[in-house]
Amino acid sequence: MESSQPMCIHEGVLFHNVSELEKRERLPGLRLQRFPRTVRESLNAKARVKAAQSNGCEIRFVTESRYVNVTVSAVESGGFAHVFRGDLYHSSHPLTAGVLHTLHLETPERLAQVSQTVLHNRAYSPDVWRIHFDRVGAVFHEVDAFGCEVRPPESGPLPKLTLLAYGSSITQAAGATNHYNGYIQQAARRLEADALNLGLSGSCYCEREIADFIAGHGGWDAAFLELGVNMRGVFTPEQYEQRASYLLDRVIAENPGKPVFITTIYPNRATFFTNPGDPLAEHERRYNDILRNYAARTPYPDLHLIEGHEIMSDFTSLTTDLIHPSDYGHMLMGEQLAGHMRPAIERLRTMQQQAANQLESDMSQIQL
Repeated sequence: MESSQPMCIHEGVLFHNVSELEKRERLPGLRLQRFPRTVRESLNAKARVKAAQSNGCEIRFVTESRYVNVTVSAVESGGFAHVFRGDLYHSSHPLTAGVLHTLHLETPERLAQVSQTVLHNRAYSPDVWRIHFDRVGAVFHEVDAFGCEVRPPESGPLPKLTLLAYGSSITQAAGATNHYNGYIQQAARRLEADALNLGLSGSCYCEREIADFIAGHGGWDAAFLELGVNMRGVFTPEQYEQRASYLLDRVIAENPGKPVFITTIYPNRATFFTNPGDPLAEHERRYNDILRNYAARTPYPDLHLIEGHEIMSDFTSLTTDLIHPSDYGHMLMGEQLAGHMRPAIERLRTMQQQAANQLESDMSQIQL
């Protein structure tokens, strides 16, 4: 049951969480797009902007060169590129919009001074360079390994499971100092899984095009869907039910055997309004009941409903806007979410290993 994630590879570089490499004419390069153009341009006006942000996109490669230069840029606004060697944090680099930046990277000598067993016991091999982007429009220009080969990591040095997440700005890591500390990334790290982050700040409207894209993506093993908070002031409960049900129906129908997790709306200011008749609070309550009823009547055994307060369990972990988690909040939410997902993920991992063992056994029989 290993993920058949579509691979974007260019000149020996693997682009993770990237559905499309868009050619740029000004400062020629390849823009990292999480969604294909056909999907982006079908969304609501705000979502078209947010969908073009490269948060959670990664440049990944392996090289024997101790030194490597990676040239990138950002469009529209500045941000950061964060560098990892496998699971290990390496460095952070500010990006100014419209400016070429060459990241001068060096393999730390200390990696060779310790037992390799302790470096290889998590999700990623320390041999893999990973450049992770915040909420910027990231553009890739080149990797220079000074004459050494640059190649994409093979499946061995990467996680065997992939978690896809779709939701609001909370899922897109708003409130976290750095995107890689957002709760989706935090949960994936704890589950030793890769994360495909498709969060859309303020514009998670469950359009049919989004539903069809997620359902037909093929590159994930488990999905987490945070639906509703952006829709409370825009859609009636009946409209919300139609949109959310279509998305869930499509995702479940096209991905049999894959765990799908949904959550009610995370506690926020509207949850505790002193006026219980406020339309925003009323929609939130009705939206939550719609999700609960959907989960109760759907026979799909791998659909898991998690109450939002079980993930965001400390209201003071929010920022003062009373909706987005702080760094502490994202850390807490990642821990809680991973805990709720772990039983299903471990069952999936066991099934994956059994399938791999069976394949190996079958191959051995053929060779005999």
